[in-house]
Amino acid sequence: MAQNGKLATDLVQKLERDIVTGVLKPGDKLDERSLSERFGVSRTPVREALQTLAGSGLVATMPRRGTIVAAITVGELIEMFEVMAELEAMCTRLAARRMPRVDIENLIKLAAACDALQEHADADAYYEANVSFHEAIYAGCRNSFLERQTKNVRNRLAPYRRLQLHRPGRVKKSNAEHEDILTAISTGDAQTAGKLMHQHVAVQGEA
Repeated sequence: MAQNGKLATDLVQKLERDIVTGVLKPGDKLDERSLSERFGVSRTPVREALQTLAGSGLVATMPRRGTIVAAITVGELIEMFEVMAELEAMCTRLAARRMPRVDIENLIKLAAACDALQEHADADAYYEANVSFHEAIYAGCRNSFLERQTKNVRNRLAPYRRLQLHRPGRVKKSNAEHEDILTAISTGDAQTAGKLMHQHVAVQGEA
């Protein structure tokens, strides 16, 4: 039983990664038999993993279709970006007050990695660096509950945020916004940092 639980946890992480990175797309069918064959496990941990993912909203069970990667309506997408903007703004305000200098130095390096990638045409590579930058800010808020909730919503929106970066000029604009956010955090200007992050995320929901 314990082994099945560990296998299910591992499967949740692998399937989350596939959904977040776009390997599995909204509407894709998740068949227990196919997944058990793919990962070399029995159907029990697969079933448990899918139940966990359904609880987080990443997958949905549909009549006559079975379990699929959850699709989000336009209305739901707008609502979720509103929540995401507020959560990230809160993380950023707290990070500006609480991040020690060593973590700010790391954030500077992550911003530099984004800057180095923004000149290239690979939006997906920039997206991965962008995630690292944002996650460092989540961690910097020093509130583990807020960090978890922010990551949960971010994971739901990840395929759409990734897609949004493929719009002409968005990577360059995103990178410039990072620089302004970084400056506000580095100087401890919590209100400005939070406001800039809110705008940074909210504009993605408008795109």
